[in-house]
Formats: sequence, C-alpha cells, structure tokens
Amino acid sequence: CMGNQLRAHGYNTYAYHDHYFDYYERDKSHPNMGYEYKGLGNGLNLTETWPESDVEMIDVTAPEYIGKQPFHTYYMTVSGHLQYTFNGNYMSFKNKALVEHLYYSEEVKAYLACNIELDRAMELLIRKLEEAGIADDTVIAISPDHYPYGLEISKIGELAGHDIETNFEIYKGIFLLWSKGIKPVIIDEPCSSLDIMPTLSNLMGLEFDSRLFMGRDMMSDTEPLVLFNNRSWITDKASYNAVTGELCTKDGVVLDDNYKKKISDEVKQKFKYSALILE
Repeated sequence: CMGNQLRAHGYNTYAYHDHYFDYYERDKSHPNMGYEYKGLGNGLNLTETWPESDVEMIDVTAPEYIGKQPFHTYYMTVSGHLQYTFNGNYMSFKNKALVEHLYYSEEVKAYLACNIELDRAMELLIRKLEEAGIADDTVIAISPDHYPYGLEISKIGELAGHDIETNFEIYKGIFLLWSKGIKPVIIDEPCSSLDIMPTLSNLMGLEFDSRLFMGRDMMSDTEPLVLFNNRSWITDKASYNAVTGELCTKDGVVLDDNYKKKISDEVKQKFKYSALILE
C-alpha cells in the first residue's frame, strides 16, 4: 500500500474520511495500510450532516500535514455520495442554486450539486499548497471508487448524453494525476483502478514486487488487461463479454485462435489466487 511504501522512505502518512471512522472497519484497514487515520468519531471534528463536507474536511486537516514534508495524505471523500435529492442530501441542498439553470432532471442536478463540493475542496487544497509554496512539489491523484449507483441507469445516460451499456461502459470512470506545471498526457489504453498503485510507485521510484500487483504501470509497454467481477475483460486488442460470450476485436486487429482462451484463463487465475491469498 502507498502508506506503507512511503512511510518506509520517511514520509509522514495520513488518512482522512469525512464519515464515521469505523464504517466498513476502516479503523482497522487504514492503519494496516500504513496511515495515521482520522474520521468522524476518532479525532476528525466536522459538522455531522449527510453527506459531510469535503471542503470542511480539507480546511480542518490540511494544517496537520502541510509543513511536515515529506507527506502522503489519502483522502476518502463523501460529499458526492447518494441520495441524489435536494431534501435528502445536504451537499446537494447547499449547492442547489448553482445547478438550477441546467436542463437536467432533479436527480441529475442533485448529483452535480453535491459533487461541486468536491470541486471546491480540491480548489481549497491546491490554494493551500500554493500558499505554502509546495504545489509544484506535490502530486495529486484522483480516482472514483464506483459509478453513481444512487442514480437510475437512465439518469446516468442523461449525464452521458446517450444510453449506457451496462456490462462495460457503466464502470467507465476517470483517473486524474496532477502536479502544478505538469505537461498533459492522455493514456488511451484500457486501464483500471488496479493500475494506479504500480503507476504511482514507478513514477516515484519506489521498489516493489510486481508479482504482488494485479495491475500494471499505465505508462509501461506491458499489455493492458482490465477485468470485471463477472469475468468479462478488455485488452488493447479486444473485449470479451462473459455474460453473452461475445468477443469484439478492435478495428484492424487480427487475433489468433487461442487469444480468447488465453486471456480468459489468465483472468480466471487472477480471481483464483486472489481468493487464496485472502484466505
């Protein structure tokens, strides 16, 4: 884990979550990953709403590590979480005026409104880093951990501007890696959240045993493989829908007869040995 990796190099490592500290037993997992951890109920003092404010979390916690270089901070945000209504989501209600002019359904506007809180939290964090003179020496990585399942599929399609395909596309998200002054690079190969840690580890020159990572460095020449819970998969050459049994090749790609079986067997082995490791 990044916390353990960087702590071994003398980093001060912190983790914060602006909801209850022991939800999903994060009071056990986060220290185990190498972090000094705070959430609601064990030292993070925030206004208790649903959901809580990412802006307030940044404002309260940034002084705890800015000035203690080198540091690594892991934020698990919550302001953009369901329910996506203006009477059941305090962050949506708080930012309602900013989305009222949009031509979307109420649910989609509520979703956008509560995520404005995360936008403002990042703005505040960057400003604090700049004021401390360390923005150009700080790397920020942002990744969502799931699609907005508080919205109906039709509402997610409303956001996307088209009907959403539910085996692959529903899980498509973004990964942002930013540092002040960085030159933009777009990775257009299939990648997944499993690829983030090996990518960051290589960028920061951290040694690790790649056999213990299911992912790969997004910037490497290793063949990409994105796998799904139902054993579907995507590579740079093809995608396989394990529900329908359909194999779709990328334009201009010719596969050998064993390609589908080879990749499907590799996916099967990854699931098998992951379960054995956990056991």
